[in-house]
Amino acid sequence: MATNPSDTTPSAVTTTVDEGTSQYLTFSVAGQVFGIGILAIKEIIQHGAVSHVPMMPDFIRGVINLRGAVVPVVDLAARFHGRQAEAGRRSCIVIVEMCEDGSIQDVGILVDSVSAVLEITPEEIEPPPAFGAGIKSDFIRGMGKVNGRFVILLDVVRVLGTEGLIDLATPLAASPARATT
Repeated sequence: MATNPSDTTPSAVTTTVDEGTSQYLTFSVAGQVFGIGILAIKEIIQHGAVSHVPMMPDFIRGVINLRGAVVPVVDLAARFHGRQAEAGRRSCIVIVEMCEDGSIQDVGILVDSVSAVLEITPEEIEPPPAFGAGIKSDFIRGMGKVNGRFVILLDVVRVLGTEGLIDLATPLAASPARATT
């Protein structure tokens, strides 16, 4: 049986993280360990110069030039914990390739450090908690149990997609105590 080569392009394969995915790239942000399905990860690059874009929410650090493509960089620490991440020597930008509404978009996420690729079986994944995780439960795909500890598994499309970014911006814009710089 012949297959259509366009059905197996790297973009088509790497943009969707299905329910059976069991490998996750883990990383830390503000002392918490998060994971993203490995199929959504395009690459990991060293933290470098990020060009600031005016009139963007605080959690959007700016953009980078990745081989001629403009890639927005989201600071998860700024959104999830209210303060921008301090770039250290282990800080890096994880480039996530996602498909939303039929279009492919690369988005960078600034993380404190990348830990490892972990194998997590579906049986080791608990549903997202209703509260207590420090981030909106809508952004959590599940809680992976690894060696007696929990890894917060993120739903990439909800966190980084257009609707997720609108949701993220709403509380910040509505906050009367938001400091200006």
